[in-house]
Amino acid sequence: MFIDQASIAVQAGNGGNGCISFRREKHVPKGGPNGGNGGRGGHVIICADKQLTTLMDFHYRRRYKAENGVHGKGALKTGRDGNDIVLKVPCGTLLKDDATGRVLADLVNHGDEIVVAKGGKGGRGNAEFATSTIQAPRKAEPGRQGEERTIVLELQLLADVGLIGFPNAGKSTLISVISAAKPKIADYPFTTLVPNLGIVHAGEYRSFVVADMPGLIEGAHQGKGLGTLFLRHIERTRMLVFLIECIADDPKAQYDMLLNEIKSHNPELAKKPQIVAITKMDLADSALGKELRKISFRKGIRVIPISAVSGEGLKELVNMMWEELGKNG
Repeated sequence: MFIDQASIAVQAGNGGNGCISFRREKHVPKGGPNGGNGGRGGHVIICADKQLTTLMDFHYRRRYKAENGVHGKGALKTGRDGNDIVLKVPCGTLLKDDATGRVLADLVNHGDEIVVAKGGKGGRGNAEFATSTIQAPRKAEPGRQGEERTIVLELQLLADVGLIGFPNAGKSTLISVISAAKPKIADYPFTTLVPNLGIVHAGEYRSFVVADMPGLIEGAHQGKGLGTLFLRHIERTRMLVFLIECIADDPKAQYDMLLNEIKSHNPELAKKPQIVAITKMDLADSALGKELRKISFRKGIRVIPISAVSGEGLKELVNMMWEELGKNG
């Protein structure tokens, strides 16, 4: 199951209490204070792991608590620190504080981590309070409370190329042909309900990751067609490939509508490098093919007719993607 958003409650461990204790040796009737300090409570740490691809674990378990610190003991024995708890998330997970909406961290690379809830400090034992005038203090500090908060996790897939198009534009078929990805394919809208990733090989030592996004419809940025659930995955892509069916009534209008949805979600997305692929060319006659090649979608954008069924233009499209990625670092 692909889960790309979750909300979890985390609580760090409480610090251990300081100890009130005095030396009790046989020949020292009035021994001094020897109460030890309490241990620190365990932290809650969130760490990025490249082996993970979904937030599914947090869909079933939503509360996490680290271990409390151990209380101090006599003979100046400091209590053991509580064990930290490390929660692993996929690379590309954005962490937000639920109460304020503030972004806490963006864990992009494997091993990136952040302490989201700090353990409480251990209390001081009575030995810490001894002075020249107060040689037998009978007080100690309680351990401090560990931090507690609710964290929102948002997974934004890491991909080089994002495939954008209306439902049934041929995105899933394309990624299944140019990569080893095996998405669900059918001739009805919204077959793809979750993003799919595929690794495309453009030659020896040349490969990149393509993401097949669920189909967008007009109003997607407002939540129509589950649009808001998936548009954020486009944010991490380095370039966009718009897929327009050759049999569309107005290919230019479809492109403009898709671009508007992306702009409405995040204006910065429209600045990414783009390619327009005219799909399903196996259904077009030669006259329609010539007409489609004349369409100007946007200045500077390369247009290529393709067919995932016949293989027309696929090698050229892959090379085109690789060239654009090379230009943009």
